[in-house]
Amino acid sequence: MAGVTGELPEIDPPGDDPALDDLLVNVRACRICEGALPLGPRPVVRMAAGAKILVIGQAPGTRVHETGLPWNDASGDRLRDWLQMTVEDFYDPAKLAIMPMGFCYPGRFERGGDLPPRPECAPTWHDELLRHLPDIGLTLLIGQYAQERYLGPRRAKSMTETVHRFDEYLPDGLLPMPHPSWRNTGWIKKNLWFEADLLPVLRDRVHRLLGTN
Repeated sequence: MAGVTGELPEIDPPGDDPALDDLLVNVRACRICEGALPLGPRPVVRMAAGAKILVIGQAPGTRVHETGLPWNDASGDRLRDWLQMTVEDFYDPAKLAIMPMGFCYPGRFERGGDLPPRPECAPTWHDELLRHLPDIGLTLLIGQYAQERYLGPRRAKSMTETVHRFDEYLPDGLLPMPHPSWRNTGWIKKNLWFEADLLPVLRDRVHRLLGTN
């Protein structure tokens, strides 16, 4: 399985906000839904107070659960390509914060595919964490669960239409996106506007926010 190779970035680097550091300790110690987790709890979240970009995805997969490093899989490789970010920049919490809808691996359906993110995580922790991220200039809403929570009634009838209307949400610093899973390869090939229209806007925003142009 693809992902980060070699020495993994530090999972819990100290930041410049002691209150956020304490909060992250509490998040990673969370056991609210322990009984429903097939592999047990291992909350995965990564951020620092100065982050400029926020990624809100779905929930960790098994590889991320094993390593404790978010987006440490093939989906993460594709997401970093979409962002045109190096592994070093992607895992620099002062540049990019990662806060999934569900912090722990939720398990799988019998027919295949991961279960939805646990519903307890976002209501319990998101607002508290967001209060420590004052400098976010762009929030990526990856997948239907993040879009449902953060766009609410502004969403279109389908995820495809919501993502297609991305320019409506950009003034608020929000960018809906599909999940970069290999399962969405067919969707990407079918919706050519995603790579032609959305990705250039995404990359420009990322480079401007991080000063890497």
